[in-house]
Amino acid sequence: MSEKVNDQENTLDWLKWAVVAAIVIAGVYANSYFSAESVLYRTIGLLILGAAAIWLAIQTAKGRAFLALCLDARAEIRKVVWPTRQETTQTTMIVLIVVVIIALLLWLLDWGLNEIVSGIIG
Repeated sequence: MSEKVNDQENTLDWLKWAVVAAIVIAGVYANSYFSAESVLYRTIGLLILGAAAIWLAIQTAKGRAFLALCLDARAEIRKVVWPTRQETTQTTMIVLIVVVIIALLLWLLDWGLNEIVSGIIG
């Protein structure tokens, strides 16, 4: 019985995705059609249509899987140990120093090769 319900839900997923696409297309068209209206009203309308499309998309199997992925990613981001301000500043300074040194080396190489080629050409 459970498999039959899941199959029926999965067969309706294409219909839900079609409605989501229709909502998005309607939002784009309405935004263009009402271009003379205030940007605030158009933005509010697009946010409402976007929320409706997202809510409907989450009702599908792939939408639920994507939502689970996003929630898992959020949990993983919370586990990250972010560098302190001091570590960030030190790393940035090291990178800047290395960039300046490499730039000077390339400038010296360019200058030296330019002098060699100018000496050969005359």
